[in-house]
Amino acid sequence: MNDRPAGGRGTSQDDPPAPDLSRPSIARVYDYVLGGKQHFEIDRRAAQGFMDALPDAPVIAKDNRNLLRRGVRHLVEEAGIRQILDIGSGLPTEGNVHDLAHAVDPSTRVVYVDNDPGVLAHGRALLAGDPTTAVITADLREPAAILADPVVTGLLDLSRPYALLLSGIVQHLADEEDPWGVVGTLREALPVGGYMLLSHFLDDDEPRAAKLERGFLDGGLGTGRFRGWEEIRRFFDGLEMVEPGLVYANDWRPDAATPADSPVHTLYAGGVGRKV
Repeated sequence: MNDRPAGGRGTSQDDPPAPDLSRPSIARVYDYVLGGKQHFEIDRRAAQGFMDALPDAPVIAKDNRNLLRRGVRHLVEEAGIRQILDIGSGLPTEGNVHDLAHAVDPSTRVVYVDNDPGVLAHGRALLAGDPTTAVITADLREPAAILADPVVTGLLDLSRPYALLLSGIVQHLADEEDPWGVVGTLREALPVGGYMLLSHFLDDDEPRAAKLERGFLDGGLGTGRFRGWEEIRRFFDGLEMVEPGLVYANDWRPDAATPADSPVHTLYAGGVGRKV
């Protein structure tokens, strides 16, 4: 199921498949709401489906991106992590994980994973000649295959501490797809000293959450599950939470660039846990 990466190591010579324009792509929809250019009409229509439900919905993507930025900075600069596995990475955009990590230590190794072949194509162009970073096409629903992929195991030493990033991706697994089992497989594979960053749509008993969830499910994208605090906390079972724990996204170690008055403040949560 995996194409070879777009990076300095193990770069595939095979052309990635053409984009599937019969349905929207999560990666391309997020690219659109983040102000990127790698999307099509079908993706814009899907985005409009949830923006009709809540015009401020695109702010969630921006708040999540800011959380990822702060989390990666903490993991590399403060926790000393030098290996990152970013699953559901999406299309390259401002503040890519490898750019953030390399600003602290250029030797940090990063593997991006996404099930959209467009990510492979764009990553290949972006990362050409970079021996520290790679991209593979794979699906979160098959976590064991990701962990066993030869590109992942060739670039990352999974027996040593690394950071697992699940930023805004687990929310696109329905309950019947066993998201807790999927995350559990990835979490349990972490070595002692490894970290997991996870962010997720939040249902905090606010009417807007149910309205926006319906916009995601019925508006064309077809995925987007809002979960409560305890449901999200279960993803971190067995990990020691890094302060301040599982909180609203903009409450996780805010800095000068963190919006103080985000209109979607109560609709998104995230945290970082450490394997001990």
